[in-house]
Amino acid sequence: MSLRRRTLMQAAAATLAAPSISRAQSGSTLKFVPYADLAVLDPILTTNYVTRVHATAVFDTLYGLDEKLTTRPQMAQGHVTEDEGKTWKITLREGLKFHDGAPVLARDVVASLIRWSKRDAFGGALFAATDEISAPSDRVIQFRLKRAFPMLPEALGKPTSYYPAIMPERLASLPATTQVKEMIGSGAYRFIAEERVPGALAVYRKFEGYVPRPEPASFTTGGKIAHFDRIEWRTIADAGTAAAALQAGEVDWWEQPNIDLLPLLRKSGKIKIEVIETAGLIGQIRFNHLVAPFDNPAFCRALLGAVDQREMMTAVAGNEPGIWRDRVGIYTPGTPSASEAGMEILTSKRDLAAVKKQIEASGYKGEKIVLLAGTDVPRISAICQVMADVCQKLGLNLDYVATDWGTVIQRILSQKPVAEGGWSMHGIFSGGLDLASPAYHLAARGNGKAGVPSWLTDPKLEELHDAWFVAPDSAAQAKIAAQMQEEALAVGAYVPCGLYYQPTAYRSDLSGMLKGLPQFTGLRRA
Repeated sequence: MSLRRRTLMQAAAATLAAPSISRAQSGSTLKFVPYADLAVLDPILTTNYVTRVHATAVFDTLYGLDEKLTTRPQMAQGHVTEDEGKTWKITLREGLKFHDGAPVLARDVVASLIRWSKRDAFGGALFAATDEISAPSDRVIQFRLKRAFPMLPEALGKPTSYYPAIMPERLASLPATTQVKEMIGSGAYRFIAEERVPGALAVYRKFEGYVPRPEPASFTTGGKIAHFDRIEWRTIADAGTAAAALQAGEVDWWEQPNIDLLPLLRKSGKIKIEVIETAGLIGQIRFNHLVAPFDNPAFCRALLGAVDQREMMTAVAGNEPGIWRDRVGIYTPGTPSASEAGMEILTSKRDLAAVKKQIEASGYKGEKIVLLAGTDVPRISAICQVMADVCQKLGLNLDYVATDWGTVIQRILSQKPVAEGGWSMHGIFSGGLDLASPAYHLAARGNGKAGVPSWLTDPKLEELHDAWFVAPDSAAQAKIAAQMQEEALAVGAYVPCGLYYQPTAYRSDLSGMLKGLPQFTGLRRA
């Protein structure tokens, strides 16, 4: 065990022995510890997973995915297609309401989807194939397409970032780059803005006007039932304090316990340890391709040859059996898009001396490299520490900025030069569903400033991305996905860091925990 891990275990054990700080309010309140603070509320403005979990409580979507990854209607009652799949008419369920009491109308949906399409890869592909989206009546949304787009329901029901949340037209009419601050959705829980304490607390209340579907809940589909009157998100940065609070019953659910603390938590007879994000989490070191030296593909590619995924994942998950894997490309292992194409850059023997020569040949002139590390998210902190060590061994001019994750996700929105408060690299993890195919994958794009904070411009990647959506069959799609991986690795789009499965921990008197991603509907106290 490393000194860092041993110190953490000792500190956690001491904290766990400390007296309890407060007791849960009542059986009608769920206390949840998110992995980081809810710094951004708008699910169209960020890919941050804290925001997505928030969005699944506050907002609903037209369609959703069940546990078998089958797309099913959610806010939609159903749809019909005409003109050989070029016209789609989607009918809303009756009685849907927003949290302010206004009915959910088709024009709200139209405005929401247009805004979402400006940010999301899947949404952008759908709207590129769309001639017109309209609301011919209060309950009908109509797509008139340039060509058939059979995956339309899959796009409108994606549970990944960016989340296709439906909000009132007056909010959805804001530009996709402007943050919506008023959280009005039609989901099972209402966000209570007046109780928000940045860095500490977010509060939700059961929405009595929510109309659930009659089917059983499964992933993001079916009857989303709110059994708790109140949910409190308690941001606790210190892992030992969070573990102690969970053991003492002061909180009910810790979203992402530190891997080092799992043995201690398992000793309790009142805590369940479970993996609910069964597609895993995949680490990435993303580059800012707008600034030197990351505006040079030769430099970016050289760095890919220096990183060891085993070292990355060991730093994240240690020796916990079966919890991580290396040799991971840009797509989630086991999915139809995953392949070995171009993987030599990641799987060949690491040779830092050779990488130094490649960096020198790329023309690197000693530019400052600002690496943003979210220290309050252990997995992100771990891969950033490994990346920093690699940079130092390569003799790069590194400025390692250790700060909280909320600050990181706000700072990476800046496209300013490094000298003006910009950045060069940051660590992040994406869920396996987010990287399952080109339809979802946001970082394997070459759409420049229209993309996620990374902003790579690569016409070939964009051509391949567009071709994937019109490929005639799954074999053709797999071939294009392999070509996209080759191109992404060749230009150094980002560093894939490996995959691990993050357990969650919750009190054993809770039942109804859904698989797929953290959600609050269905949960009840026994």
